Amino acid sequence: MRGLAALTRHTSLLGTCSKQRTLTLASVRPVTHSTASSRPSIAPLLPSRIRRSYATEAEEKDLVIIGGGVGGYVAAIKAGQEGLKVACIEKRGVLGGTCLNVGCIPSKSLLNNSALYHQILHDTKNRGIECGDVKLNLAQMMKAKDTSVQGLTKGVEFLFKKNNVEYIKGTGAFADPNTVKVNLVEGGETHVRGRNILIATGSESTPFPGLTIDEKKVITSTGAIALSEVPKKMVVIGGGIIGLEMGSVWSRLGSDVTVVEFLGQIGGPGMDAEISKQTQKILTKQGMKFKLNTKVTNGDDSGEGVKLSVEAAKGGKEEQLEADVVLVAIGRRAYTQGLGFENIGLEVDERGRFVIDQEYRTKIPHIRVIGDCTFGPMLAHKAEEEAVAAVEFITKSYGHVNYNAIPSVMYTHPEVAWVGQNELELKAQGVKYKTGSFPFSANSRAKTNLDTDGMVKFIADAETDRILGIHIIGPNAGEMIAEGTLAIEYGASTEDVGRTSHAHPTLAEAFKEAAMATYSKAIHY
Repeated sequence: MRGLAALTRHTSLLGTCSKQRTLTLASVRPVTHSTASSRPSIAPLLPSRIRRSYATEAEEKDLVIIGGGVGGYVAAIKAGQEGLKVACIEKRGVLGGTCLNVGCIPSKSLLNNSALYHQILHDTKNRGIECGDVKLNLAQMMKAKDTSVQGLTKGVEFLFKKNNVEYIKGTGAFADPNTVKVNLVEGGETHVRGRNILIATGSESTPFPGLTIDEKKVITSTGAIALSEVPKKMVVIGGGIIGLEMGSVWSRLGSDVTVVEFLGQIGGPGMDAEISKQTQKILTKQGMKFKLNTKVTNGDDSGEGVKLSVEAAKGGKEEQLEADVVLVAIGRRAYTQGLGFENIGLEVDERGRFVIDQEYRTKIPHIRVIGDCTFGPMLAHKAEEEAVAAVEFITKSYGHVNYNAIPSVMYTHPEVAWVGQNELELKAQGVKYKTGSFPFSANSRAKTNLDTDGMVKFIADAETDRILGIHIIGPNAGEMIAEGTLAIEYGASTEDVGRTSHAHPTLAEAFKEAAMATYSKAIHY
């Protein structure tokens, strides 16, 4: 068994990850600590009838956080647990940011409930369940989504109180390197001073040139979770995770959905090519249509619907597409609007992301940045990990995030999940590797559930058997990938996983068998 050797190698992994993080920031100008230490005096207090502040302006906080999204609120709670005096500024009026309010959470509610609706319509008779007249109550489905969101956002606010975090509802902007001016949601303004400041302002949907986002006809993910009726025809511009998730929701509910993707595969660059092909095949079977290697050249939203002109990515004959609703899902960009970072000299790169070092510091050392508004994948759990690490750098002078062990999940049905590298990336690096896979069609639990689409795939170093990547398409993939992430975090080999007992009958046995197929042979296939 190679577990001891694999764990011994773990220290080199940590070093490699640190180097990779540094390499990612290689173009960053080294952070200097020569920033002037003098702190300007606090601006005169406004009359209380105008100010209407939740903050005490005279008090300097140990940490001021701008942004109450997943990264910001996790940092606030962690800092409160460490005994720091913390203030968190959030302009939305509710905590949780994009993820809890208009992103991850509400979309998962719709994905789950639309999948149930679709299954009742198409997959009950062979299970021995006879259903009568099944109807969609879209308003109730939206209400169920909103109930989930409200419960979670209120829960975060409770955790703020529990950990003595001051919650300031308003829009923050830098007045000077230690002072944030806040325009309060309820009117008036206040100023908050901090020895340390953390920027966690997140991201926003990237607009498409020529189309006006109104969140009714031309929508982003925000509009996609709030449509009042099922569109007859929907075109999704962008075949990444957001486009496929929301496209699948409305496809299940009855919309004719066409996905237009510039690249030659769906799922985005992180998804393994073999998994991507399987995903497209399954989603096509479910009713979605795809136009790959295709670009949108023009759009007209002046009429009742939307007209798009598309052609081959490399040029070719133009084609017209018409839709009642167009979902723009071409990615997201850092959100820094109104922050006033220019006033204090903070730097951003060509994509508008804040320039930081390996400890999340900007050129002004006491100002740090985490999450979507700086480097790395725009994932909520990545922001959470950075939030904890940033607070640990402030309180303990060390912190760590393993960027090789950040999983990705697409919550279509079946789900798609991966962690580590894919084959294309390893080929580009000249790394010698081996693969092994196991289909859910040979898994006992999947067969009893009548849900056998998909597979688990391992990629390992050809010599050491160290796991380099794990890719799953199938039922419960989003939960199963946690085991893969832990394996990569601890530098495990496929043999380590293959020799670990997995309960029978479970879907996770497919994970074990795929590992066995990589270093030896699977038993049940």
